[in-house]
Amino acid sequence: MTRREPELIGQTVVVIGGSAGIGLETARRARGEGADVVLAARNPERLESAAREVGARGTAAFDATDAAALKRFFDDLPEPIDHVMVTGPGPDYAPLLEMDADQVRAALGGHAVLTLAVARSAAGKMRPGGSLIFMGGTGGRRISRDLGIVSAATATLPPLIATLALELAPVRVNLIAAGFVDTPLSASFFSDEGLEARREELRRTLPIRRVVGPEDVAALAVHLMANTALTGATYDIDGGQQFVA
Repeated sequence: MTRREPELIGQTVVVIGGSAGIGLETARRARGEGADVVLAARNPERLESAAREVGARGTAAFDATDAAALKRFFDDLPEPIDHVMVTGPGPDYAPLLEMDADQVRAALGGHAVLTLAVARSAAGKMRPGGSLIFMGGTGGRRISRDLGIVSAATATLPPLIATLALELAPVRVNLIAAGFVDTPLSASFFSDEGLEARREELRRTLPIRRVVGPEDVAALAVHLMANTALTGATYDIDGGQQFVA
């Protein structure tokens, strides 16, 4: 048998939102593929715990929606980097007519503004052929009163990612669109009973007959880092949820 060479040896991966869930799993998998990882998140205690767990090269505790703090973070990185993954904030399911103007601006522009701020701050530090990876969703593609403004916010990301891929070339830019992923963030939207009921519903109805976990998304993220032919695209990972919802 031949041994497979790790795919990210000698590369540096930055994970913003790397203290838990999808971000932490991506950092763990990137380390397994030979990369050095730098973790950033808001909570210093959780961040340090995650860094010890995966053997991160460095950490930074700050709010990524603070553009000045985000720029300082990238400016302070000591050497060129290869990949940046941003897990981003969760959706806002407030009813449309109950949202004020500031909430609408934040819901529609929050992900787009963060995406552009990361791209602008990171671009000068990245090696050619590296990648920026952002998170979106598949559930918001359908229109529903329950989803509120989420559908409109979801629709803005794929064309934004594609345009960035052209502007930042040869740095690559891709979007991961996930459905329900069994993470602490997803759990925060449910009671304990509601969460288990949702898991059971997905096990019963999804074509894959199981719940998508953060390790599934991490595997896709690392593949997008390693495969240098992939840019400007949106990659769905929801176990077929959008087809049976």
